Amino acid sequence: MSLKHRIVIGGAAGALSLATAVVSQFEGYHPSAYRDPVGIPTICYGHTGDVDMGQTLSRAECKELLAEDLGDAFDAVDRHVDTDLPPARRAALASFVYNVGEGKFARSTLLKRLNAGKVRAACDELDRWVYAKGRKLGGLVKRRAAERKLCLRGLDP
Repeated sequence: MSLKHRIVIGGAAGALSLATAVVSQFEGYHPSAYRDPVGIPTICYGHTGDVDMGQTLSRAECKELLAEDLGDAFDAVDRHVDTDLPPARRAALASFVYNVGEGKFARSTLLKRLNAGKVRAACDELDRWVYAKGRKLGGLVKRRAAERKLCLRGLDP
């Protein structure tokens, strides 16, 4: 295996590890279905697809859903971002997409600025995404601050 290939794999693993840490910390582990702050049925680590209220899943099933959902989030980032991303920035964006969805990311000013080469301005956009149904949520403020810090990693102050 070439050094370049090892670096790419290491970078991808690093991004996945970072994103998993951020998502699992801010989503929390809930093996039984619940409604999120805007009323969407949710389970495990913020999974929202095919969730039935009253449903309970094992930790292993929840980890599998987290891996699948994060894989989808990374795929969305890779589809829409036209520039190379260091692992920390890629992780921050995957966490963001995991939370808000690909559609909102694809239409965001954040993405437009990132693809225009305005990295700091793009990362700063994360601070705007702290509302759910018009209500500012403390958990989103903390999550976006963590994502922004990752996004800005490596940029000059």
